[in-house]
Amino acid sequence: MLERITINPEQCGGKPCIRGMRIRVTDVLELLANGLTQEQVVDELEIELEDVQACLHYAVIKLNHPVLIAA
Repeated sequence: MLERITINPEQCGGKPCIRGMRIRVTDVLELLANGLTQEQVVDELEIELEDVQACLHYAVIKLNHPVLIAA
């Protein structure tokens, strides 16, 4: 699923995007955070449901990283 997320330093400032398009992962997450359903995001951005799910999965991976606390 993560193959749907692409990072290109020449596009959108190197931010993660969907399948090489200029639709950033954060664009999708912001729409979801503002109350749109996954289906509404698909219609609004003209992407696929799997793209929305890939963005959510990407966010989970990025947020769920180990944190080391210095003693």
